[in-house]
Amino acid sequence: MNKISLIIQQEYLSRVKKKSFILMTLLTPLLFIAVMLVPTWLAKAGDNEHRNIVIADQTGLYESVFTDTGNYSFHYTTQHITPRYDTDGDSEETYAYIVISDNLLNNPKGIVIYSEKQVNADFKSTVEQLINTYLTEEKIASYNIPDIKKLIADSKTNINIATIRLEEDGTEAETSTELATIIGIISTIAIYMFLLLYGVQVMQAVMQEKTSRIVEVMVSSVKPFDLMFGKITAIGLVGLTQFLIWVIFIAGIIFPMGILFGVGKVSTEAANTLSSMQGLSATTLPAGAFDNIEHLINGIHFPELFICFILFFIGGYMLYSSLFAAIGSAVDSEADTQQFMVPVTVIIIVALYLGIYSAQSPDSGIALWSSLFPFTSPIVMMVRIPFGVPAWQIVLSLVILFASFIGAIWISSRIYRVGILMYGKKIGYKEIVKWIKYKE
Repeated sequence: MNKISLIIQQEYLSRVKKKSFILMTLLTPLLFIAVMLVPTWLAKAGDNEHRNIVIADQTGLYESVFTDTGNYSFHYTTQHITPRYDTDGDSEETYAYIVISDNLLNNPKGIVIYSEKQVNADFKSTVEQLINTYLTEEKIASYNIPDIKKLIADSKTNINIATIRLEEDGTEAETSTELATIIGIISTIAIYMFLLLYGVQVMQAVMQEKTSRIVEVMVSSVKPFDLMFGKITAIGLVGLTQFLIWVIFIAGIIFPMGILFGVGKVSTEAANTLSSMQGLSATTLPAGAFDNIEHLINGIHFPELFICFILFFIGGYMLYSSLFAAIGSAVDSEADTQQFMVPVTVIIIVALYLGIYSAQSPDSGIALWSSLFPFTSPIVMMVRIPFGVPAWQIVLSLVILFASFIGAIWISSRIYRVGILMYGKKIGYKEIVKWIKYKE
């Protein structure tokens, strides 16, 4: 046990002192915040280039439709114009021609956009919105019903249904399905990334020691199992250290910003951005769904979520990293890892897709069983927990997961003890099975 603790200490300190670890630990939270803020900034910045648009309306019906905007100036004419390619190089060149040849209520295809280059999506949607709004009003007016616009406006309703979760102690907590989904998706993606990132680090560390032949010296004074277990544990602790620093760093940036700009009030635009993160269209999120986000956050059991994240990270990491360590010990180069890496990577990717599916249906049979199956439970269960999962399911999932990683470490150690000293031979699955069955 003392040798294992020495290995863990040496591996841990050697990694956290590296410049690459310090840089990644400091830069990743900034990158995360940038990923959240830059798209919003770009959406607001938009395309500020001013463009001239010629409207050739042969029907003379749509002059009032097109009004100048910040980016587009519309030049209306009823004369017949033949769109042409402008070779003069004039700065006031025409960006596009809109030719209307027929009454659009009778012939929706009577409008065409001509341009030298492909028009952007913003321009096309702007024109379509202007036309559709006008035609809708024309159709409504054609019914000749007094005050029909007022009747339609009065008939519109916007219901934002509150969701209340009943607690075991009889209390009530207001929740948000959208917020629970977002938290679950973020948690499962984080677990997915950590499993791959640190699992591969274990494999590469084992391969480096094997190819440098330094392992031959190390196994003369320590058992291969102790060496593998110590290395896996140390890299896992490095991952947890990095994660905790990220949480503190991000919280230290976000909370002051929340206090500065007002916590608890989120605009509809921000709510729609959060909605789009989980694959929902902006229109599916009711207005005011996040008007009191601070109150909704209180409905999420963050201590339970944080503890479960750590436990499932440890269990999933130990399970997969033991497999990665076995792969690293069985091969001599990264090129040889592909045949063994593919099955493991496929399982992790499948687990990610199951997690995303479970966000939409957290109580389905697939979500339940995949949150109990040890190779998918670290990812899938983290999606389900924000929606409220019975304690027995979490405990059962953790018991199965930890029992599975103990078994995986035992199997991997049998592969490791032989493979770590095997050089110059292409290894297949049959050979690995023999190593597992081999008795000293």
